[in-house]
Amino acid sequence: MYALIAMAMALVLLVVLLRLKVRLGRAMVISAVALAILLGVSPGEFRQTVVEEWRDKPLSQTTGYLFVTLTALVILVNVLGVAMKETGVSQRLAPALQGLFKSRRFALAAIPMMMGMLPTPGGIMLSAPMVRDLGDHIGIDRSHSAAINFFFRHQWETVWPLFPAVPLIQSMFGISAFALISHNIAITLAGTLAGAAFLLLRGIPARDRQTKLKSRFSDDVRHFIGVFWPIALVAALYAGAEIPPAAGVLAAIVAFLAFHRVALNGWGRIFKSGIDWDFAFLVFGALLFKLNLQAGQAVDSVVSFLTEMNVPKHLLIFLLPMLVGFLTGLTMPSVAITFPFLMPFIGTGAEAKVGLETLAFSGLVCGLLTTPVHLCMALSASYFETSLMKIVVRVIVPVLFIAGAGALMAVFFG
Repeated sequence: MYALIAMAMALVLLVVLLRLKVRLGRAMVISAVALAILLGVSPGEFRQTVVEEWRDKPLSQTTGYLFVTLTALVILVNVLGVAMKETGVSQRLAPALQGLFKSRRFALAAIPMMMGMLPTPGGIMLSAPMVRDLGDHIGIDRSHSAAINFFFRHQWETVWPLFPAVPLIQSMFGISAFALISHNIAITLAGTLAGAAFLLLRGIPARDRQTKLKSRFSDDVRHFIGVFWPIALVAALYAGAEIPPAAGVLAAIVAFLAFHRVALNGWGRIFKSGIDWDFAFLVFGALLFKLNLQAGQAVDSVVSFLTEMNVPKHLLIFLLPMLVGFLTGLTMPSVAITFPFLMPFIGTGAEAKVGLETLAFSGLVCGLLTTPVHLCMALSASYFETSLMKIVVRVIVPVLFIAGAGALMAVFFG
């Protein structure tokens, strides 16, 4: 019971620090250190946990390896975003989508979904201006536009390798990229289809008959491919050849800059602009939190307590990530905090019941999409000049479908 209280106190501290405008990465490290103190983890116990991890686990599942690869991933993704902005590629996406499909409904959803493939902190603002302008032109309510931009941007979080939580989960459970993606895609499909039914088909005319698009089809295709090919390259290397996403992103950046003939002296400026070392603090804090849970034997303690309380297994697997996701509004830290507790229920390697992992991730997504702590939610409310509650009300039904998809995967594959 005490371990559960200690974890709750550390999470409360994290939320308070974020409210006090402490940068995310630094707040995560402070919370992880506070957890170690609350659990009474000594330096010797911490060192022993690290030694056992290096001795008993494959390299790809060790904290040192994960820190290097995940830090490189989040920083390089940001660099790729800067490169696309500097070359003007990302700004041409919205007109290209409208020209290709000539459907305002499709464009409103496709813009945030495309930009959401390039996850950067606060990256919701990449698509917000395009969605707001298109929504204003159509004449729909700002809260409706905000909900569309917010909801559809986050549909890739369970399967897209550029989100660090995906390779982190794969490493934690020792499962293949194909196994993880083929199960978690149910969440993406359920969310996208429910979002289309409840956010796009209501209150938005299908076509804009008053506006004549002047762009050429060939130009629209070229601009669309210009944004998509570097992202698709990373995904293909990860899913098809098991190449780490960080290495894939680096290869995509080099190919992208070379293709656009960016002068070599401009490469350094782009890399420098994209590097934010708070990303390293964020990854370090999340992994430190996970190590402290292991060193303090909190995982075994909490699992034993919840088992004694007769909490139904499936309910626990869903609610624990949802609660932490709702409290923090953060994906990767929530995975690092909660999924170690769920490993005894889900299993690892060939014994892993991946359908239960999908149930856990669906709970996390439900928490992330309904919490006012989520940075993207707060940015959306501010930029679209609407209230947090109006956004939540509009996305709540599609969120329920995401929960349903997770439950079905647990039933059939758990």
